[in-house]
Amino acid sequence: MKKILLVEDDPNLGLLLQDYLQLKGKFDVTLCKDGEEGLKAFTKQPFDLVILDVMMPKKDGFTLGKDIRKVNAHVPVIFATAKAMIEDKTQAFNLGGDDYITKPFRIEELLLRINALLKRAENAEKKGADDTPSQFKLGSYNFDYTSQLITRGDAIQKLSTKEAELLRLLCLKRNEVLTREEALLNIWHDDNYFNGRSMDVFLSKIRKYLKDDPSVEIINVHGRGYKLLIN
Repeated sequence: MKKILLVEDDPNLGLLLQDYLQLKGKFDVTLCKDGEEGLKAFTKQPFDLVILDVMMPKKDGFTLGKDIRKVNAHVPVIFATAKAMIEDKTQAFNLGGDDYITKPFRIEELLLRINALLKRAENAEKKGADDTPSQFKLGSYNFDYTSQLITRGDAIQKLSTKEAELLRLLCLKRNEVLTREEALLNIWHDDNYFNGRSMDVFLSKIRKYLKDDPSVEIINVHGRGYKLLIN
């Protein structure tokens, strides 16, 4: 049975979601009423997925999400909030969130998103176990897709799941064009405008991680996509 951490300060909504996911989704759901309680629960036991309300007392969902990513860079995170601003969605993904759902939402839609993320996480584990390379040499950097780490000497950079997946695709297409459509469909499973904006944010972060070696470059190929060049 998959374990879900649900952090929601509205007691009525929290109990409703907990009961529904346990009955319909057959999940083991731990419900916490604020961010501080959620972080304590997360550090005590492993979870397969986390759902965070954004507007909460003591510790808001974005801050909690950031703290969770320091502990575990792999666990799928869904942010739930009444805000629908593009800036809030961008912040959610910048913090390593895997999905974002706006209140009010249908519980059935949340269940679909949960199942999709859990399936994606399982597929990612399988990718690391198949014959596709998971270790890549990028100039003076070493990239380990399975552990989601970039290392250079004693320096270590931990990647989010989406950052690791995007860099892996670039490595597999080294010195060739990785089209935007291919990347979006492989990682986000949808090439819509917002996902494209989100991918651009992750790409900018990857460029920063690799900026200290001038022989490694990720260039834009106008109208097509991106290319990882290693001189």
